[in-house]
Amino acid sequence: MHVKVLGPGCARCKRLEELTRKAAQETGIPVEIEHVTDPARFIDYSVIITPGLVVEEQVKMSGRLPRPEEIVAWLKEAASRR
Repeated sequence: MHVKVLGPGCARCKRLEELTRKAAQETGIPVEIEHVTDPARFIDYSVIITPGLVVEEQVKMSGRLPRPEEIVAWLKEAASRR
């Protein structure tokens, strides 16, 4: 499964990447995480405020840090569609 963390590399973006890695480990779902730091690519996903999280090309959130259980649910949802 492919997941993208959108953000310039700030502390919140790094924290989102860390939370996503932990959620993937918790679920046992193999996840490839790409940290996208190019603001021009944020627009491709209509993300104006970072951090943003994209799971299998679907924007799940932007502008906040999600709760760990939200990330787990998004990963499980995406895995069930595969």
